[in-house]
Amino acid sequence: MKDKFALRIRKTQKSFIREILKSAADPSVISFAGGLPNPDFFPVQEIKQACTTILETDGPGVLQYSTTEGYPPLREYIAKRYLSNFGMHIEPEDILITNGSQQGIDLCAKVFVNENDAVLIEEPGYLGAIQALSLYSPRFLTIPLNKDGIDPSCLADICTRERIKLFYAVPTFQNPSGTAYSLEIRRQTAQVLQQYDTIFVEDDPYGEITFRTEPVTPVKKYLGDRSILLGSFSKIVVPSFRLGWICASREFMDKLIIAKQGADLHTNYFSQRIVFELLSNHNIDDHIAKIRNAYKTQRDAMIKSIQNYFPLEIDYTQPDGGMFLWVTLPDGLSSLKLFDQAIRQKVAFVPGTPFFVNGGGENTLRLNFSNSDVDTIDRGMKILGELIKKMLT
Repeated sequence: MKDKFALRIRKTQKSFIREILKSAADPSVISFAGGLPNPDFFPVQEIKQACTTILETDGPGVLQYSTTEGYPPLREYIAKRYLSNFGMHIEPEDILITNGSQQGIDLCAKVFVNENDAVLIEEPGYLGAIQALSLYSPRFLTIPLNKDGIDPSCLADICTRERIKLFYAVPTFQNPSGTAYSLEIRRQTAQVLQQYDTIFVEDDPYGEITFRTEPVTPVKKYLGDRSILLGSFSKIVVPSFRLGWICASREFMDKLIIAKQGADLHTNYFSQRIVFELLSNHNIDDHIAKIRNAYKTQRDAMIKSIQNYFPLEIDYTQPDGGMFLWVTLPDGLSSLKLFDQAIRQKVAFVPGTPFFVNGGGENTLRLNFSNSDVDTIDRGMKILGELIKKMLT
């Protein structure tokens, strides 16, 4: 009876992280597994006020169907923010509001990827993108991540050997590694891609969560219309609204809108109106600053705990933004075995193997620092450190 299912769904695996999160659902578990924003910073009262305001001023209107492209004032707000933050001249018509940036990945795959097309992703790569792209049966190729991003010469070699249809990347505080491309790598990446007929899909859900003094400029600023930029309100407002966007040229946008219409007609209009009301009446930069300060404190606590409790043979990233860091165990140690032992002691994380589409990563793992307080981080990391030391001996 399995033949009744489409081949695309039979070949696509369940999200490994979603399955891991079931193990971590017990409130007694210290979970570094999920990519969860800290709920302490959800603007509950402000959202409550925004709901009341829009229902009182335009109740029937906000409950009606809307346009596929999204609420025009919200699209204009996003475009203006790109101008003020990065000097990027983007028109509201270049913005399509989506159900999270995850839908943006899916729509790009629908529009551009045929079966067996070569799709390039970072290694390790974002698991949500791997799952979304897998539904369209591409041929995955990978490019390794270094501490300051990809190697542009490696990118050029790959693009010379293969016709890469689409290159998906998270250049800013990448999930899972926390890596951010340096400014020079961003520019060189754009220079390489300008020479090839490759569509660059730049996912940027974490760019606002920077611990640096200056904002991190998207690669799109240097690549222009050859790239597609995805954004999200999930990390800076709330994730449950599932509001994201695609920023793309008119040529690309026409096809993306068709794909969006076939998927769901339009993104939740009520949520769009709530978020715009919130952004219009509260300083989002003040709110983001609170998140940044808290996450930096939590990141510092996790790094300090690694230094205190983990053996010296352990390698780890030290991200200056985002929500994750990446740990590499010595060769021969299994993060899956470590997970089995850790979950028995009520500590969860994500083993690294699912982030590698062509195998590998058995000795790697992802840790989330944004959703645990400092004391909890210390307790959980101490347990992990003790388990790793036992595995080494």
